[in-house]
Formats: sequence, structure tokens, C-alpha cells
Amino acid sequence: QVQLVESGGGLVQAGGSLRLSCAASVRTFSTYAMGWFRQAPGKEREFVAAIPWYGTNTFYADSVKDRFTISRDSAKNTVYLQMNSLKPEDTAVYFCAAKLYGLGNRDVTEYPSWGQGTQVTVSS
Repeated sequence: QVQLVESGGGLVQAGGSLRLSCAASVRTFSTYAMGWFRQAPGKEREFVAAIPWYGTNTFYADSVKDRFTISRDSAKNTVYLQMNSLKPEDTAVYFCAAKLYGLGNRDVTEYPSWGQGTQVTVSS
């Protein structure tokens, strides 16, 4: 199991930006696919973005494409989610997730390791 700790959430006005970070406590970080998911009150957890273990592709939900960017820094064992042009509908708890040798799957059930989440609130 990988321990994941998210940070960087907060309150921002619509149109603003935030960068989320997820630090992983594992020696072989480069062998893990990393994903970002979010859950709004009363809704199911949904896919946001993912990067496979080999790291050359990235995948996004249609709702965040061209606004959010996922990236990883293997030297720091950290994955980031840069969020620009934020909208009130982006308000949710954001979770990072990890899967050994994952391919960047969008399915919540594919990821065995999860962080505790960080709250993002976008005001209109």
C-alpha cells in the first residue's frame, strides 16, 4: 500500500487557479499510475485526470480538459494537478489515487491506494 497525502486545496473565486499536490510515501513511485478524482456532496466520486506509470500520456475528464493539467515529479514522489479557469461546479473534495503499473484508468475501483482528500471550493 502506498500512503498518499494531498495538499493545496482552498477557497478560490471563479476563474481563479489552484495547484494540488499529492506526496507518495513509496520508494518506487515511478512504477505507479497516479490519478485525481473528486467527490461533490451527494454525488459519486468521479474521475478527473490520470497519468500512467510510464508517464508519457495523460488522460482527462471532458469537464476539465484544457483547464486542468496533471504532472508528476519522480524526484519528489509527487503528483500535481494544476487547475485553471475554475468554475463553481469544480467544488468538491479532491483525492489522489495510486495503482502499481497502472495505465491511467478512469475507473475508481482500479485504484487500491487513496489519500484523505483536500477540499476545493470555487465561489461564483
